[in-house]
Amino acid sequence: MRALFCSALLALAVAAPAQAGNLLDLAVVDRDTGTTLRTYMNDGKLYVAGKPGHRYSVRLSNRTSGRLLAVLSVDGVNAVRGETANAGQSGYVLDAWESTEINGWRKSLDEVAQFNFTALPDSYAAQTGRPMNVGVIGVAVFTERNRRWIDEERDDIAQSPPASRPWAKDSGSSATEAPAEAVAGAAGKSRRAEMPDAVAGNQVQRERLGTGHGEREWSRVGTTRFERASSRPAETVAIWYDSYRNLAARGIIPRRPLAQREPNPFPNGFVADPPSRYRYR
Repeated sequence: MRALFCSALLALAVAAPAQAGNLLDLAVVDRDTGTTLRTYMNDGKLYVAGKPGHRYSVRLSNRTSGRLLAVLSVDGVNAVRGETANAGQSGYVLDAWESTEINGWRKSLDEVAQFNFTALPDSYAAQTGRPMNVGVIGVAVFTERNRRWIDEERDDIAQSPPASRPWAKDSGSSATEAPAEAVAGAAGKSRRAEMPDAVAGNQVQRERLGTGHGEREWSRVGTTRFERASSRPAETVAIWYDSYRNLAARGIIPRRPLAQREPNPFPNGFVADPPSRYRYR
């Protein structure tokens, strides 16, 4: 079952991050190995370790019996429109219990540019002058307004005089259907970002991972109408990412302890011959 795309026109505030597992489950899949990346919990945040150069997808799973709108942000950039992310922007609509994988930045209704792990300066966000939020994938989740209420409201509006209706011909309602245009800022026209001193002057920071604007691939979606039940997300789910080495250096991934054993003063019963080059001649 394919995911559907919709455009919502309300300017909304982003709620505080919530752990995966309530309305929607968020996971990161390494497309080159076919494995779901393991998550690590640290200070209330979820982390995954990506491998530089590998393609990845974002798996969204609806855990409810109703439709959900998922506004996807990658590195602080809306994955559908390419704008600096805001919860009131376009997203993907998932049917009840539906699971889907988003493979890249949406370029049209038929095509995406692949997500891939790359060096921070080569990330799409940095290439378009927005490097400060590289390293996090987030989803603002909205439930749908009760359709019975919507139908009753529309009946009342249809019976009222035109002058008293709350919206004009070009509807500003969040249920307005809109086409999916190409994501703003094609890679060929983007500029290399000027990295902040805190990033450019630190080797570990330079080696941080970001998400690149990869090769194009076919990925078809349609449009649908969706009216949000609230002007605020029902929950926001986020996963931070970096290389395994960087996460281990920060203590997010625990280092494997050395095998615990007592040293033996007499590990062999007799003296072994030395290597031939050390023998007395």
